[in-house]
Amino acid sequence: MLAAIDQHRDGLFELSLRIHKNPEIGYEERQASTWLATFLEGAGFRVQRGYKGVETAYRADAEGKDRGPTVAILSEYDALPDIGHACGHNLIAMMGVAAAVGVRAALDQLPGRIAAMGTPAEEGGGGKVALLGAGGFDDVDVAMMIHPSSRTLAGRTSLASNRVDIEFTGRAAHAAAQPDRGISALDGVIQAFNAVHAMRLTLRPDARVHGIITSGGSAANIISEYAAAKFSVRALDRQYQQEVLKRFIACAEGAALSTGTTLKVTIHENSGYENMVPSSPLADRWAQHASEQGLQVMAGAPDERMGSTDMGNVSQVIPAIHPYIAIAPEGTPGHSTLFRDAAGTPEALANALKAAKAMALTAVDVLADRELLERAKVEFEDRRKEGVVRGRMTS
Repeated sequence: MLAAIDQHRDGLFELSLRIHKNPEIGYEERQASTWLATFLEGAGFRVQRGYKGVETAYRADAEGKDRGPTVAILSEYDALPDIGHACGHNLIAMMGVAAAVGVRAALDQLPGRIAAMGTPAEEGGGGKVALLGAGGFDDVDVAMMIHPSSRTLAGRTSLASNRVDIEFTGRAAHAAAQPDRGISALDGVIQAFNAVHAMRLTLRPDARVHGIITSGGSAANIISEYAAAKFSVRALDRQYQQEVLKRFIACAEGAALSTGTTLKVTIHENSGYENMVPSSPLADRWAQHASEQGLQVMAGAPDERMGSTDMGNVSQVIPAIHPYIAIAPEGTPGHSTLFRDAAGTPEALANALKAAKAMALTAVDVLADRELLERAKVEFEDRRKEGVVRGRMTS
């Protein structure tokens, strides 16, 4: 299995670098998804393109010698606007494909099935949320993927989040000659930002509310009739995040009332990311294999910094892991040009391949070791009873 990954090394590195050089934002990753699906077809997988009606998603299956569990190995490949692969999703794509190709080489000795799944639009578009809603994980027992970072970790949690658009409508007028005839939509946006700044003083330390103005007007001498902003509202757990979301909406409503504008709030359904809850048995097994591959796995800190991921939604439904692999010096900020450049270096590719081998070994353990899978399922069920995870929705 490991030899098969090494045999595909050059092709895997070329695939990662090609995606890195041709960034595509969420739900527009037509080149990347095609390249990945074609690679997997060439490795003997049966590929469904446009999986579950999501144009840039795919699923590539390969079966073992007998019936058994299904392990999903996930890839992400969307880039960030303006700064490209500054989150290193080109490496996530490569690691998912590499691990799947490795497991595929050993499946004639194993029960079960591997599903290499392409999940688009992680950066706010919620590709995994869309696939979950369409039943794309209904037959999956466990799921796994690896994310680039500046440290190697077996896992950590993430922040629950929502993406929210706020739009204010006022009345245009000449800003010098007839200011009293106008109602400034831009004032509504600015007041909303001011209210959010005040609200932050009474939020828990794990909460995050941040946004940008996407439209503020067309000229300085026109009182703006329309203005808009995009926000992300996050917290460590879903319950508190929903409380913060309600307070945020109240801030926007108050801004509209005080400025005489009308308000439209849009909460994007697919961007409703839940907090990540890693499976301890699977994360521990990945850490063991990563160490054997020569990676230094670090312990997570109590004050670990974190963002949000739609892998959190997957972890709420089935046992899942989302380890991190160091590709840049510790402290290098994600979503930066520094991190983007690191994601295309030979060092990053080499470390990512080691991490992919550890993931392939972990997937094989799930297929071959009934005790490991049972421990993961028992832990998940205990967490479901405690309300830590949701579990599968029943009709």
